[in-house]
Amino acid sequence: MNLPYAEPYKTKMVEYIKPSTIEERKQWIKEADYNLFNLTSEKVFIDLLTDSGTGAMSDKQWAEMMVGDESYAGSQSFLKLKETVKRITGFDYFLPTHQGRAAENVLFSVLVKEGDVIPGNSHFDTTKGHIEFRKASTLDCTIDEAFNTTVYHPFKGNVNIEKLETALKNNPKNNIPFVIVTVTCNSAGGQPVSMQNIKEVSKICKKYHIPLIIDAARFAENAYFIKIREDRYKEATIKEIVKEFFSYADGMTMSAKKDGLVNMGGFIALNDEEVYKKATVYNIMFEGFITYGGLNGRDMGALAVGLDEATEFDYLETRIKQVAYLGTQLVEFGVPVQQPFGGHAIFLDANKFVPTIPRDEFRAQALAIELYIVGGIRGVEIGTILADRDPFTHKNRYPELELVRLAIPRRTYSLNHMKYIASVIKEIYATRSEAKRGYRIIEEAPIMRHFTVKLEKITD
Repeated sequence: MNLPYAEPYKTKMVEYIKPSTIEERKQWIKEADYNLFNLTSEKVFIDLLTDSGTGAMSDKQWAEMMVGDESYAGSQSFLKLKETVKRITGFDYFLPTHQGRAAENVLFSVLVKEGDVIPGNSHFDTTKGHIEFRKASTLDCTIDEAFNTTVYHPFKGNVNIEKLETALKNNPKNNIPFVIVTVTCNSAGGQPVSMQNIKEVSKICKKYHIPLIIDAARFAENAYFIKIREDRYKEATIKEIVKEFFSYADGMTMSAKKDGLVNMGGFIALNDEEVYKKATVYNIMFEGFITYGGLNGRDMGALAVGLDEATEFDYLETRIKQVAYLGTQLVEFGVPVQQPFGGHAIFLDANKFVPTIPRDEFRAQALAIELYIVGGIRGVEIGTILADRDPFTHKNRYPELELVRLAIPRRTYSLNHMKYIASVIKEIYATRSEAKRGYRIIEEAPIMRHFTVKLEKITD
């Protein structure tokens, strides 16, 4: 019997979202300087800006909020979270932080210095920002298939092994402090990394005595794809896959607002005691004491439960099938998206969707704005604006992919919301040939500009 999937949970509370008109949204986005981050939430109908901290917590997580130990040092909630992280990841040393970029800030303060080069698979914006802020640089070693949205590859987040080994071998300055692998790879379209690939990356890192760090924001979703797409792991549990995956690394940073199923939180986990000791200094400076790291005890308790819930197959299958449902609808409408579909989002291929808009007029941002105006749906540009300027030439960096990410919050929206999103995009796609001009920047920050950039519409 082949029955359709159903969510393994039921609704206990609802949150009202306010409908609006196209004319209202045209005015609102203009007032926001055409930056979707500047919109207040009441002006958004369906919010797909990010899946970070926007999901719904379970009854067991909310119950944990009521028994949080708020002791400044050595709280029971910290010990509970520490034990959970050890059990799930295998790492010996643990530092809580208030979110993922905070974990990067603390760890990179220990490991990254001016002139360093950090290879990886399409570093995300905060990762690249923290590296470049320290006057270091990144080296993208993602496989070529990741940059062709129409090519099917089960693990488009994989690292190009030959390119990585060349980088590590030709390192006369000895300025590669670590290799970082992001799972799933957000900038490539939420694409997973295979177990075989991480083994190979680990082997090369050990050969050249360079640590391997995992950016693990969506590690559970990555484990799901390994179970589904690598034959050897079809009978393994998600927790078994996760434990093996992390065993090939030396440490991890985590934005727990994704696969931790909480609204705020993050952490660092390591095997190296010396790096841990150095990191504790920065954790105290930037985050708080080493047993709370910017989090309430109740937040740590909810995160401990969330890590367990996120590493169960039933939850992951429902979550990823919802994302795939939206992707399938769009493909049926002929809309160009990154395929195969990622774990947390659908990525519209703006290069194919609106090639009539010049790249220097930010075609992905233009598409994201149109999606908001037509349907009240807030996505986010993963393209030239996010790529920032080259820190040396100060010219715009044009990535191979210009994407609009539609990140689906966990356990939040219904199947009818997915149908609505698909219908809005279908309507926009039908009139895509009319899109001729985009936007120009009138004000930007020197780093991670996409959060606060101000734009104006080009009408001439």
